[in-house]
Amino acid sequence: MSDTSKEFCMYETAWCPGCGNFGIIKCLKQALEELNKDPHEVLLMAGIGQAAKTPQYLKTNSFSGLHGRSLPAAIAAKIANQNLTIVVNTGEGDSYGEGGNHFIHNIRRNVDISHFVHDNQIYGLTKGQASPTSSEGFVTGVQTEGSMNTPFNPLMMAIAAGAGFVARSFSGDPVQLVELMKKAILYKGYALVDILQPCVTFNKINTFAYYKKRVYHLDESYDPQNKMAAIQKALEFGDKIPTGIIYQEQKQTFHDKNKVLAAPIPLCEQKLDRSLLEKYSKEFV
Repeated sequence: MSDTSKEFCMYETAWCPGCGNFGIIKCLKQALEELNKDPHEVLLMAGIGQAAKTPQYLKTNSFSGLHGRSLPAAIAAKIANQNLTIVVNTGEGDSYGEGGNHFIHNIRRNVDISHFVHDNQIYGLTKGQASPTSSEGFVTGVQTEGSMNTPFNPLMMAIAAGAGFVARSFSGDPVQLVELMKKAILYKGYALVDILQPCVTFNKINTFAYYKKRVYHLDESYDPQNKMAAIQKALEFGDKIPTGIIYQEQKQTFHDKNKVLAAPIPLCEQKLDRSLLEKYSKEFV
């Protein structure tokens, strides 16, 4: 197979000039190509939002579901065909707000998918309301006196719920982001990467300059297998923001625990015994 077959062609986007999503999609393209994936092997999933437009701009299989409902579709696709490399791209509103329930319970199932959350701390598609990760006191055109809600901590929630791979990166740090994406895709189980992604139109606080001043890489002395240390790092978000793999442990996946799904033949290719269907359907007559 020629090298050109492994190129993930990018299409013209509708994002605002300077949007942090441009860095994310370029890193995703690079990560998939460096992993020698072919477009037909990859399924990009999304819900609704600016980040959720990502599958529309990259040449792969793709599916966009309802707002907050990307994970159920991704889980179903992976259960049907474990040979697919499934990457979910959504915003923090889509994943942590409308999709919060699915976020928690997919962690419990540990289906082998990668979940890349474009976290810009604002609802960019619907003109700038406060999102689940907006800081307390964040002023918008809707929250004119500032958001009164405690910010949602996705890393803390993911670790507490039992996620085996939890990471954070910054769209302005492409070298680190590509490596984290590759590690998340290769990880066997549910992998979360929360990506700090400036919205240049509606969020004038959490800018590229804001993050570049605060983010720092976790060094080799940090042990991502230490859960208590990971919880402390997950709580660190202010003058300093750690990036890298916050927590990692190997766990049995949903497929490992299911005898039918553990078979080497994907569920979508397994032969269907219609006699059983007819037998059970008659019992309901």
